[in-house]
Amino acid sequence: MVIIKKERYKVDHTYQQTLAWHETLEIHELVAFQSIGLMKLKMGLQHIQDPALKNIYLQTIKELEMNLNELLQFYPYAPHPGQSSEYRISDSFYAGDLLAFAKTAVRNYGIAITEVATPALRNVLKKQMNLAVTCHERIFSYMYQNGHYPSYDLAALLQHDMTLAKKALSI
Repeated sequence: MVIIKKERYKVDHTYQQTLAWHETLEIHELVAFQSIGLMKLKMGLQHIQDPALKNIYLQTIKELEMNLNELLQFYPYAPHPGQSSEYRISDSFYAGDLLAFAKTAVRNYGIAITEVATPALRNVLKKQMNLAVTCHERIFSYMYQNGHYPSYDLAALLQHDMTLAKKALSI
């Protein structure tokens, strides 16, 4: 059994009073992805019959909760945080889940291609990666057009992350 220790972090203001934009966006990606994953794990836990798998789920849930709590401590240092409405499981949740899946697929294909030695397999993986990129573009466009992913409004994006993480932690 792994014991999770909660730690508090303080930003060292030696360099800047806020996080950099690029690190803020990386935190956003991590919080959004882990929040959706945490919600799915918590909702799926009741369907797990195997005790060993249930323990793996429980440990993963604890670790994701720790991750989110640690990352959320940095949000006050993000440039220009704002307000948003409460997150609820809806089309927005499912769209976000598909977006996370598409992003992960693109990354996984990119990694897999670097490990392939067989040209025919490399060609198949490149074709499939392009389909994953197209899937990402399609779901991102849907989310952006429907106001589910305010990619050009950092304050709204970060507020959405905080709401999503709090919702995932409260389930």
